[in-house]
Amino acid sequence: MHNNEQNIRLIFGLKLRQLRQDNKLSLVELSEKSGLSVSYLNEIEKGKKYPKAEKIAAISAALGVSYDKLVSLKTSKALSPVARFLENNFIQELPLEVFGIDKKKIVELVSNAPEKVTAFISTLNKIARDYDMTSEHFYFAAVRSYQEMHENYFEEIEQAVEKFRAEYKVNGPLGVDELKNIVVNKFGYNIDEKKLGSVPSLENLRSVYLSKGKRFMINNKLAGSQQAFIYAKEIGYQYLGLKERAYTTPWNKANSFEQVLSNMKASYFAGALLINRDRLVKDLKSFFDAKKFDSEKLLAMMDKFEASPEMFMHRLTNIIPRYFGLNNLFFLRFNNNLNAEEFSLSKELHLSQLHQPHRNELNEHYCRRWISIGVFQKLEEIKKQKKYKGPVVAVQRSKYADSGNEYFCITLARRLGRTPHANLSVTIGFLVNNDFKKKVVFWDDENVPQRIVNETCERCGIADCKERVAKPYVLEKQNRLREVENAVKELMEKESLVLS
Repeated sequence: MHNNEQNIRLIFGLKLRQLRQDNKLSLVELSEKSGLSVSYLNEIEKGKKYPKAEKIAAISAALGVSYDKLVSLKTSKALSPVARFLENNFIQELPLEVFGIDKKKIVELVSNAPEKVTAFISTLNKIARDYDMTSEHFYFAAVRSYQEMHENYFEEIEQAVEKFRAEYKVNGPLGVDELKNIVVNKFGYNIDEKKLGSVPSLENLRSVYLSKGKRFMINNKLAGSQQAFIYAKEIGYQYLGLKERAYTTPWNKANSFEQVLSNMKASYFAGALLINRDRLVKDLKSFFDAKKFDSEKLLAMMDKFEASPEMFMHRLTNIIPRYFGLNNLFFLRFNNNLNAEEFSLSKELHLSQLHQPHRNELNEHYCRRWISIGVFQKLEEIKKQKKYKGPVVAVQRSKYADSGNEYFCITLARRLGRTPHANLSVTIGFLVNNDFKKKVVFWDDENVPQRIVNETCERCGIADCKERVAKPYVLEKQNRLREVENAVKELMEKESLVLS
């Protein structure tokens, strides 16, 4: 058992409460017998305080139990599920406090219905094991939920960026050299631009931070926009005072929730520093007011900030919900290896609700009609014709076959320069509702293709789908179960009439 101070207080409090109830004593009666105040005893039972030795002796005498039995961490059969709950790794890894959940309240809930709640926790553990979910999965999922709770907008970080700009007299856009100078001169970094590119086992890393001597290795093969973001992110770590942090980009291993949360905050700071909020709002207003969707205007907006597609599109998810009131949206990032026809959803964010295009960890095939995936074919054709000059824009109104929900999807796709045959796409999808129609003039642009889509091939009933790569066995199984259920229901209704 993790015998930390909080768990010891909780176990003691629960044991006291149980013993008091076993003796059929109220808090007032125990107060009279022990000489301790009702409020103090109440705080002990709730795990807020742990009494000193003389007060434990007074309580044990009042309850008629030995001192050793009261302080022992050994629990009764009734409280053993609570002890298992407290030592459960799954619970220890959940960042409950970030979501305003008091662990003591959960312990109280467990103590009231120990067997049921513990069974529920055990079920979650088994699901995590069966689907090979690690603590990192929980950390990243928790941070996504945290972002979604705040509609991916954090005013305190936006204000920190404005304060930083004022302090360091930053007026316009920041280039790589300027960012590098700030990192070196203001925060004392020692930059190494050679190591990562020269060691084969490290060449896929973008950066490594060594706290000793503030040595910072950055891969010199990165594009300018990528280097700018990495330097801006380091400024974010330092300026926001984030101690728990990732030491490599991309991640090697996330060791705590605080690391993942700090990474999100530093990344947010970087995006806000490189893509000015006020300028972006002004540009988006002009973009949304156009009668026709203009891909060139979108690219020009991105180029103005010298941003990568990922950084630019993710920044849109910060600004659009806050300043345009369009919070029914999702963000998807797909990686693609054309040699293996692999499409992996490497990042997702859902604001307002869990929208239909979402991660599926059951080895099912994402709908190839999604513009996020369909754009890869367009990108590859451009590359084969040797006409690739930069990110490709694709747009589509996607209507889901089952729910009828419709999304206006905008996708940017690019090749991954350091990985042959590898591409990446980032998509923002807006739910086409009345708000969207009022605020985005080009929502019904006749030049924007419309398609019926679904989640995965395995769950899709669209007939004669040319893009299908797997049979709809999940859907067929669901239909068979439904048929049996309806048949049983019909049988029971008939039998009920006969008996009546």
